[in-house]
Amino acid sequence: MIDTHCHIEIEDYKNIEQILENCKKNGIDKIIVSGYDLESSKEAVKLADKYDAIYATVGFLPEVLQKENSYDLNDLEILLQNKKVVGIGEIGLDYYWYKDNKEEQKKLFISQIKLALKYNKPIVIHCREAIQDCYDVVKKYSNLKGTMHCYSGSVEMAKEFVKLGLYISVGGVSTFKNSKNIKEVINELDLEYILLETDSPYLTPEPYRGKRNYPYYVGIIAEKISKIKNIDLKTIEIITTSNACKLFDF
Repeated sequence: MIDTHCHIEIEDYKNIEQILENCKKNGIDKIIVSGYDLESSKEAVKLADKYDAIYATVGFLPEVLQKENSYDLNDLEILLQNKKVVGIGEIGLDYYWYKDNKEEQKKLFISQIKLALKYNKPIVIHCREAIQDCYDVVKKYSNLKGTMHCYSGSVEMAKEFVKLGLYISVGGVSTFKNSKNIKEVINELDLEYILLETDSPYLTPEPYRGKRNYPYYVGIIAEKISKIKNIDLKTIEIITTSNACKLFDF
């Protein structure tokens, strides 16, 4: 299996070998560490260079707009030259935390989409309370590939994003008792369009909710999908892994 989206933080560095060993024991042979600003993007690339099992995506979330001179697209272009960088992200729109700069967010999002097209890289989309604007931006670009990270929208919108060539990433929220939307999406969507992710250290799946999340919990998410879709676990593992390999071209 592949954890297509996680974050390795400073406190993980002292036990990262153990994390990777636990991944191996649980059938996870690749993890993608995602950047969201310049510092985290550089760290993701550094980890990818050091460990065979780690790959990186690099990008700027809307939060970088809160600080002056905190991002430069030229920095992303430099990082994209690294062969272990498999995508641009996470990027996107966040109207939950940032409501007053929507047009600036869109400009930053679009500039990184254009960079992805230039380098033929998939994008990893963060979308919070901005689903329609996110869709309206993405639909303008043909030949775009990517995934809706930690998807929380409706079944109908999930199908619209799939029509645009995007995958839907499923994480620990799918195991929560009150997570109606994503369970409906899993049930209705063809497995060919689903990816696995943990978003660790956040959104820890049941039965570990409330504790720190790790990439090796991705198997719990696969099991949940298996139960919802009534498809055997091995098939879930094979198809979602194949999906990730097609998208990220390891």
